[in-house]
Amino acid sequence: MALAKGTKAPAFTLKTKTADGLEDVSLEDNLGKQKTVLLFFPLAFTSVCMDEMCSVNQSLDDYSSLNAKVYGISVDSPFTQEKMAEVDKLQFPLLSDFNKEVAKAYDVLFEDLLGFKGVAKRSAFVIDEDGTIIYSESSDDPKQLPDFEAIKAALA
Repeated sequence: MALAKGTKAPAFTLKTKTADGLEDVSLEDNLGKQKTVLLFFPLAFTSVCMDEMCSVNQSLDDYSSLNAKVYGISVDSPFTQEKMAEVDKLQFPLLSDFNKEVAKAYDVLFEDLLGFKGVAKRSAFVIDEDGTIIYSESSDDPKQLPDFEAIKAALA
């Protein structure tokens, strides 16, 4: 069961890959400044995951106007994520949870999905400026996209 609304969000630092190299991104970077939207997705370059990330990319202005920073998180390597971001022209960071620690901490790690051990469930969390989860959603169906309108409502 994914971490519930009202829970203190587990701290993390994950890698993202940009043209400048590997960079660390921490939840702490946003605390006290803006809300954070975490979108866990199973695997890079799969059709549903690409559709989800492209949809979010098209709505970045909405999230920005609600004072929120958006991150996509999967267990893929940061190098694979960099290529996906490049192909899909994503304008928000994809964070590599290669060691599966963050998905486990947020309780959104599949033990087995179609024979793949330890990939993230499609999940969404909104974390307020104080580090408290104010929205939590997770699905055992990897084809079910998060409720983006509910996410935006939680940010308002």
